[in-house]
Formats: sequence, structure tokens, C-alpha cells
Amino acid sequence: MSYPTTVDRVIALAKEGDSHALGSLLEGYRAYLKMIACVHVGRKLRSKVDADDLLQEAFLRAHQAIGRFRGTSEEEFLSWLRGILAHVLADQVRRYHGTERRDPDLERALELELERSSEGLVHMLAAPASSPSQRMIRHERAVRLAAVLERLPPAAREVLLLRHFQELSFPEIARRMGRTLDGVKNLWLRGLARLRQEADFLDERD
Repeated sequence: MSYPTTVDRVIALAKEGDSHALGSLLEGYRAYLKMIACVHVGRKLRSKVDADDLLQEAFLRAHQAIGRFRGTSEEEFLSWLRGILAHVLADQVRRYHGTERRDPDLERALELELERSSEGLVHMLAAPASSPSQRMIRHERAVRLAAVLERLPPAAREVLLLRHFQELSFPEIARRMGRTLDGVKNLWLRGLARLRQEADFLDERD
């Protein structure tokens, strides 16, 4: 017999209309959502939109739509939030490209890309997951690792995002950031080492 986790209980309260519970959940996932939003702001919108503004709009829509959320688990809640963020991103992409017509295919494609970005947070440290239970654990890990990434020095964080999410080469990153090739590689090594160290600490706490 399985029992609900603390997160599951907070999700249940949020669905019942507890705005404080929902606010607490959203703040807990802020770093995670911001990290994957930053990737797509750079890739799709060429940094024309601020990631914090996207999150503000996504959180507003989450408050408006929580009554229609039918899931119960953290994994389902995260998937729901990524879907909302994908819709917000799709709206901005349409505005950026001067089209107002809604594109469900674009929204779905963005949802899939956001999920891959979520997995990318942990692909830096381990092999891809396969089973549903492994994927659930990896999404939970992604939330925690995003918080670690946010605590890194901005330059190291940018190198990791450009390298592992936008898949740029080190010379491309050096040109993008206006740094030397050796400087970029050193930032990458230090950032990845810090990320691995913090990840090991998180595992020990589990």
C-alpha cells in the first residue's frame, strides 16, 4: 500500500483552493522552471523576453487553472506546469514572429522540448532514465539540481546551459560570451565539479 507524500498532500490542498499551498508549490519549483525557461528564451526568442516575466505569467495562469488540474502526484504537477509554461512561450514566439494565430503543434513541440530540458538537467550527471519510476526520480532530481545551478556564479551557469542545453561547442560559447576558449573550459569544469559535489550531497541526504 502506498501513502501520499508531503508534496502530494500540498498538491491536494492547492486543488481544493488553498492559494497558500499553491503559492508554496510554485515558489518551490521557481528555480526549476526558470532554468528551463532560460534555455528556450535563448533558443526561441533570442533573449527578447525575460525569463522572470515568463514565470510571472505562468504562475498567474497556474492560479487561474488549478481547479482543472486532475493529477495527484508531483510528476503530474510538474508536467502540468511545463505545459502552462509551454503555452506562455508559444504566445511569446507568436508575438516575436508577428503571428497571432494559435498553433497547437507549436505548443506541443514546446512541451516536449521543455521535458527534454528537464531531463537535460540530470543528463549532465548520469545516463538517461528508462522506466517510469526512474523518470519520476529524475524529474525530482532535476528540481533540486536547478536550485544548485541557480546558486552557481552566473558565468559558470551560463556555460553549463549553453554547453548542455543549447549544445554549443566551446569555441561557440567563447564567442558568445566574449571570453577565451581556455577561460570557458575552466568555467565549465568548475561549474560541473560544483554541480556534481552538490548532487552527491543531495543523494546523501536522501
